Amino acid sequence: MSSTDPQGQQRRSVAAAAMGNATEWYDYGVYAATATYLTDAFFPGHLGTLGTLLGFAISFLLRPLGGMVWGPLGDRVGRKAVLAVTILLMAAATGLIGLIPSHSAIGVGAPILLITLRVIQGFSTGGEYGGAATYLAECVDDRRRGFLGSFLEFGTLWGFIGGSAVVLLMQLILTDAQMDSWGWRIPFLLAVPLGLVGWYLRSRLDESPVFTEIAEHDHPHGGLITLLTDYRRELLTLAGLVIALNVVNYTLLAYMPTYLHGTIGISDSRTTAMVLIGQLIMALVLPFSGGLSDYFGRRPMWLVSLVGLAILAIPMYWLMGKATGWAIAGFVVLGLLYVPQLSTISATFPAIFPTHVRQAGFALSYNVATAAFGGTAPLLNEWVIDRTHWTLFPAFYMVGACLIGLVAWTFLRETAGASLRGTEVPRTGELEAVH
Repeated sequence: MSSTDPQGQQRRSVAAAAMGNATEWYDYGVYAATATYLTDAFFPGHLGTLGTLLGFAISFLLRPLGGMVWGPLGDRVGRKAVLAVTILLMAAATGLIGLIPSHSAIGVGAPILLITLRVIQGFSTGGEYGGAATYLAECVDDRRRGFLGSFLEFGTLWGFIGGSAVVLLMQLILTDAQMDSWGWRIPFLLAVPLGLVGWYLRSRLDESPVFTEIAEHDHPHGGLITLLTDYRRELLTLAGLVIALNVVNYTLLAYMPTYLHGTIGISDSRTTAMVLIGQLIMALVLPFSGGLSDYFGRRPMWLVSLVGLAILAIPMYWLMGKATGWAIAGFVVLGLLYVPQLSTISATFPAIFPTHVRQAGFALSYNVATAAFGGTAPLLNEWVIDRTHWTLFPAFYMVGACLIGLVAWTFLRETAGASLRGTEVPRTGELEAVH
């Protein structure tokens, strides 16, 4: 990238970061949309759905380890190298799922191989998301970080949408028997070329200018010990926000097809289409929401989202249990309330930490909270509903997570327009200073 073309540099940075995020979330979209096929292929029996959701959750257990490896590495050797490696690992693990023989062919080896690949995917994702958000936040104009950073989550939703859309297309052109037999494998295999495109884009990037600046001078020592001793407030603030963010995210986006299929009997193709419509609406609103955060600040956007979800989650889930039309309406309402969080992740979270511990702090706190509360959300929701038949439990779980997020919000510093350069914690103070 040429330093004489800052606008072109920003566009390439946004595209490369978003492409990696799309690859990560393509996998989750495909996995969620093919959950019933994966159950038949790898987890036959009464507890098959729980086995499939365990496969979803298990990848999150390795995220903290991935964060502890990739995060400090990114702070030490640079953001670019980590991003190039993690996208290749993610794409390879996702693609190989499409080649695993079924349980009927190799027995218990089939679910073991699936779980192994999900673990690899989780380990690589532990460095992917924090690295991409950190790199993007450090490469864009401070005054437009909310708007430009929202395109990282635009990649998230389009990856998820792409995964769901490919599965829906396969469901429409193939018979049920063909989908059960081999059709579900094709969406996983398509992750390989997607990942190669992302790797190519990232390999052509320059290093983050903020990282380059601090790497050329003496700076405070980073690493996990420094984080845990000097930045406990920042770690806990981010973790609390992430609990709210990801419980809502994985309950609303990943678990919804399984939830609607089990509670009101909507068919696989209809649930896939419904979630797809809701995600498309969310994707269209994302840049607008990110731009609003540049003007009003990150804290007001998060407050509106957390309070709105805490109030409306339960009535919207009650509506979704009534009929297909109400299910779509409830999903869209909750999705739009979630957007102010989703659109400002890459503007809010990296800015919580100073440069020398930014990627490690983001990766560690984000991945620990996600592993404990986010990736386990579909499994916990299904387990509680299966044992108690309490179909509103996911809504109450979302409300509880949002209340935790509100506590963390009180400790969140406003950083709209603040510079991310240097080794001090970024902050803007009064928002008028931004303008």
